[in-house]
Amino acid sequence: MKTIKFILYALSLCFLFQALTASEVSRDDRAITIDGKRRVLLSGSIHYPRSTTDMWPDLLRKSKEGGLNTIETYVFWNAHEPSRRQYDFNGNLDLVRFIKSIQDEGLYAVLRIGPYVCAEWNYGGFPVWLHNMPGVEFRTANTVFMNEMQNFTTLIVDMMRKEKLFASQGGPIILAQIENEYGNVMSPYGEAGKAYVDWCANLADSYQIGIPWLMCQQSDAPPPMINTCNGWYCDNFTPTNPNTPKMWTENWTGWFKSWGGAIPHRTAEDVAFAVARFFQTGGTFQNYYMYHGGTNFGRTSGGPYLTTSYDYDAPLDEYGNLNQPKWGHLKELHKVLIKMEKTLTYGNISNVDFGNSVTATIYATEEGSGCFFGNANTTDATITFQGSEYVVPAWSVSILPDCKNEEYNTAKVNAQTSLMVKKPNEAEDEPASLKWVWRPEIIDGPVLEGKGKFAASKLIDQKEINDESDYLWYMTSVSINDDDPIWSDNMTLRVNGSGHILHVYVNGEYLDSEWATYGFFNYMFEKQVKLKPGPNQITLLSATVGLQNYGAMFDLVQSGIPGPVEIVGRKGDERVVKDLSAHKWSYKVGLRGLEDKLSDSDSNNQTNWLSEELPSNRRLTWYKTTFKAPLGTDSVVLDLLGMGKGFAWVNGHNIGRYWPSYMAKEDGCITGACDYRGSYDNNKCLTGCGEPSQRYYHVPRSFMDKDVNTLVLLEEFGGNPSLVNFKTVDVGTVCGHAYEKKTLELSCHGKPIAGVLFASFGDPQGSCGSFTKGTCDAEEDVLPMIQKECVGKDSCSVEVTEEKLGKTTCGNIVKRLAVKAVC
Repeated sequence: MKTIKFILYALSLCFLFQALTASEVSRDDRAITIDGKRRVLLSGSIHYPRSTTDMWPDLLRKSKEGGLNTIETYVFWNAHEPSRRQYDFNGNLDLVRFIKSIQDEGLYAVLRIGPYVCAEWNYGGFPVWLHNMPGVEFRTANTVFMNEMQNFTTLIVDMMRKEKLFASQGGPIILAQIENEYGNVMSPYGEAGKAYVDWCANLADSYQIGIPWLMCQQSDAPPPMINTCNGWYCDNFTPTNPNTPKMWTENWTGWFKSWGGAIPHRTAEDVAFAVARFFQTGGTFQNYYMYHGGTNFGRTSGGPYLTTSYDYDAPLDEYGNLNQPKWGHLKELHKVLIKMEKTLTYGNISNVDFGNSVTATIYATEEGSGCFFGNANTTDATITFQGSEYVVPAWSVSILPDCKNEEYNTAKVNAQTSLMVKKPNEAEDEPASLKWVWRPEIIDGPVLEGKGKFAASKLIDQKEINDESDYLWYMTSVSINDDDPIWSDNMTLRVNGSGHILHVYVNGEYLDSEWATYGFFNYMFEKQVKLKPGPNQITLLSATVGLQNYGAMFDLVQSGIPGPVEIVGRKGDERVVKDLSAHKWSYKVGLRGLEDKLSDSDSNNQTNWLSEELPSNRRLTWYKTTFKAPLGTDSVVLDLLGMGKGFAWVNGHNIGRYWPSYMAKEDGCITGACDYRGSYDNNKCLTGCGEPSQRYYHVPRSFMDKDVNTLVLLEEFGGNPSLVNFKTVDVGTVCGHAYEKKTLELSCHGKPIAGVLFASFGDPQGSCGSFTKGTCDAEEDVLPMIQKECVGKDSCSVEVTEEKLGKTTCGNIVKRLAVKAVC
């Protein structure tokens, strides 16, 4: 027994030594080199604040199973330093724990410190208090800004160094990034911008962390910074410095959603094509942005007007489920690329141009050669290479690790398709079981009387309140007598808004509301108003929907009410305008219910909730109910169809803004399958036109207790809570569509396959859910065989060959097996 214990102890020391052994990370003109070996690095972005700590191990495990060897993340300054010199690294902001989780899974890490991140994150990751520091100018040679940036960057570097998380210390971090996409917006900053870039490079280099630093989208990145590419395609990217490798820090796997926008999709075929083209043209580091998008909990979404969901059509969906076939199709690609790692990083490169955007690239070493056949046209191509004929489908890349046999083609998807469904909460009969109470948002007498917490003789930018709340009251009084030149029976109140939401009250009575659409940063509110002789109280409630996160000098884009605010009187053709912008304005931050913490499940303000006459379509109303957590372990969503706009809390956790009443545009969506051929942009493959921009809201399991849970809604516009319910997300139907000489694999994500409804071996037509037999088929029906292989099992696999499935009537074509199963 002592001998066994000693062996186990020795092994544990060995593993510990291996984990803590420093790695030498460098770069040359071909690749990132780790301990003297050039590496093919396949990375994926996962943002730790957009998930929960209990999700991290599963997300990282699925990333590794998907063929990644690296995880990339931003560091979110405003989340970690919400107030100056007050830091938060708790819960899902525990950056050290996240990096260590990456290491525990045996993966490398890329730390994009920024600290500007963009990321469709509120204010691009900058804390709003920074905007309000005297003399500050963002992202330029400005001492105030650079001092604060250096303080936070140093904090993060020192934190990682203390925990020995850099590869030079035995940790997983092999690359770090300073700034982010500055080259895209640098021109307006002039020479001060160039000086700022040089300062950033010097700052990064001064930390001496023993790993390379990146500057993405920065063609003039000062040495030793490595310039990298972001975009849909980066095969044509060439580093400015010929001594640095060709690296792609953001391959956009989909796109973000906006309120009022449809749902963007990017096909698995096109993502794979972009990756294969990049490696065909000499790339060796590629990162998916995003690999898991996640959720903008609380008030973290940027924009303005970006949704709470940050699903991004990533290989792992918002809830952490496999997004099939994208995840599986890319997994097969990664397997081939890693197999060719030495060839890709050390081989001599030569090219053959067949014309019409069809090329062959040969990587040759003394040990052998690997080939890529690329077809960037929208029609199929037939080529002859080394005496053999090959068909390269349109807009695809074929990979032949031995330059003879095609092992992978980006247009031939063999991975299963999973159709996810939302199922009722089986723990109780919702929505009938939800018993609601309510209370109005109390608009204080002082607010109606124009008595705020502070005052100014101007209209302020809402950022001046340090982003403490979405809500800011603007209040002023105007005296008008009936002999005033402006007085008439036709008076209007006119407000120039910033594009966010505006609710208008006059003399304590609600007048109307206004908001813009995504991409528009102002509007003109104008409504007829009845004033009384003497003093009149004008009360404006501004509600932001995420602060601007991208663009040159985006930090200066106004929020709140920039003005002017005017009373307009009309008498016939005559118009008289009274500008109230320079009046004394009084301000109050937030709402009374937020101050009273009505969202907290253990709030002391549990009285004054009303159970009778539950109102619907009532503005500024709080609703509360209790519910039972859905059974099982499937992901949980809150269905808020019927509600207007507001916030939702589960047991005090803010799950984000909701706005299901904002419908996506009516046109521009596809009606069938998206054609992967041809260049992609975020308007190419839209779905969900005419439907709510976001109906379902992620509720992580860790937010819920096993027994009684509390749901609180702050409804801003007016909605009907009696329709609200919880659902679980699960795979409903799975389909396989594999080519001859490949293996068809089906899985119900850990649950048994309940039945196989369709199977055809030949040239089946259609897509998942609508398969039909084609012009030829197997001589004997393969459905009974597939049912026998798969039904009742968690997963099954079938070799797609005539030896396995029988002869067909198809002749000499490449045959396919299509299967539809239910879980």
